[in-house]
Amino acid sequence: MNQPEIYFHVGLGKVASTYLQHRFFPKLKHIYYIPTNRYRKSLDIIGKGKYGRYFVSREFDQQLEEEVRWFSSRYPQARPIIIFRRHDSWIASQYRRYVKNGGYLSFREFFDVEEDTGLWKREHVTFYRNLEHLEHYFEGKPLVLFYDELRADPWAFFDKIAQYAGSGYDRNDVSLAKVHTSYNEKQLKAIRKIAPRLFDPRNAKPNTRTLWGWLQRRGQMLKSYAILYPAKLIPASWLPDEPLIPQEELDKVRAYFEGDWARCKAYAEENNPKPEEAPL
Repeated sequence: MNQPEIYFHVGLGKVASTYLQHRFFPKLKHIYYIPTNRYRKSLDIIGKGKYGRYFVSREFDQQLEEEVRWFSSRYPQARPIIIFRRHDSWIASQYRRYVKNGGYLSFREFFDVEEDTGLWKREHVTFYRNLEHLEHYFEGKPLVLFYDELRADPWAFFDKIAQYAGSGYDRNDVSLAKVHTSYNEKQLKAIRKIAPRLFDPRNAKPNTRTLWGWLQRRGQMLKSYAILYPAKLIPASWLPDEPLIPQEELDKVRAYFEGDWARCKAYAEENNPKPEEAPL
């Protein structure tokens, strides 16, 4: 029996993964798409052998190595796809999500690039480690893409994925509209101020693989939205003057990971297939 052909989008989070999962991946032609909400069943779906070619998507951050180890134990021939965003922009977006979900630590308490005492550690933000994990667990090198490419020219970005997967798509079927609403700084400041009364101290993320974890997660989301939407009406004078994320902290993050960013860029330049090398 021939091995199935599998393309596995592994993330990261906060690099438009949700947009791609809703707007683009389902539009790829001649390949069976397994969406993120069926990821846990993906090994069995592929194992049934109903289709010859599969595209799987699920974004990972801190848990990337654990998940690719699980998936590759059955299908080491899968060809991974990963998307990176410059470190300072990426960790800022992760922090905004953390606050949106009820977290109230300061940015420095969330991620301390100098002392590494924050909730997120430097290892979680060192992107080249992810490339090493993907090379270790899968037989081939990953396709490495960058968030800025998607923002600058989405069609060229889509073309790279389609060519890599030996697929195609109709531009008329792909919407460029956002999937999620963005929250402004005033809303996030409001939830960070109120959150200590409503959420657990460090906002541990529930294990949504269990029913109880899923219910906890839904409860957190409802509390968050109950604050976020009315926060639009709160006068800015009621909230702290300092920015949600100090620019000097982001400058430190960018400087610290400059070498890691350069390594990821060089890896993509060296290993990504050229257009003429991509499967048709």
